[in-house]
Parts: sequence; structure tokens; C-alpha cells
Amino acid sequence: MMKLTLAGIKDLKRNSDSRLVKHVCDYVIDRWSDYNDKKGIFTDVLHYGCQSGIVGELIYYSDTVAFYKQYRQEINDLLYEIMNETGLYAPSDLFGDKWDKEDPLAQDICNQNLLAWFGFEETLRKIAYNFEALEAVI
Repeated sequence: MMKLTLAGIKDLKRNSDSRLVKHVCDYVIDRWSDYNDKKGIFTDVLHYGCQSGIVGELIYYSDTVAFYKQYRQEINDLLYEIMNETGLYAPSDLFGDKWDKEDPLAQDICNQNLLAWFGFEETLRKIAYNFEALEAVI
């Protein structure tokens, strides 16, 4: 466990092989000066979700679909990992009514949008696990 510092976030980014982790670290770095309590960078997203509009780059379908397509493999890996952890092997079980069951392979924008948000939020959660200050909030 590390202290929640800008240097710590930059170290995680530098030491990661994941393009998605690097992207989400950049989000944290870009918002660092916007928050007095740095935990808020994480809690705002993890408590309210990308659907709240808190992540400005993931509001419009054109952006979320592009994000999903850019990070599809890593998002799929995260989804598989969560499915194994929860024992829920259907996206509709994980995402509920938001998941379009008629689009099981996420070929359409609605499910790609959900998966983009999921990928961003789960990656941010995984980053948060590295910091002791965030243990109680994730």
C-alpha cells in the first residue's frame, strides 16, 4: 500500500503495461489540482459512476464507443475477471436492465457505452486498491 500522492499515481502509470491503466492514471493526474481532498477524484467516479457525467470524456456515445473500441481487449479481460469473481457469466446479470440482451456481442452503441464506463470505473477501482487512503471508500 502506498500513500495517495501524485508521484504514486505517476509511478503506477510508468510501471504499468496496460494502456487502459495509463489512460485512467492520466485522468487522475489531470484532475489532481481540482481537488483539495484527492480521494474525491476516485469517490466521485466510483460512487456516482461515469453515467453521472463526472468523466467528461465519456459522456457522448461517440466518445464512449471510441473508448470501448480503443480498449476493447482490456475491457473484455476485466469483464471476464469480474465474471469469474462473481460467478455471474452473463453481462445481463452484471449490468441488469441496462444491458441490451439482443446485442450479446456488444456490436451496438448501447452495450459498448456500458462497457466503456465499466472499463473506466473498474480500472480506477484497481488503481485505488494501491492506496491506503482509499481502502475505506472503495
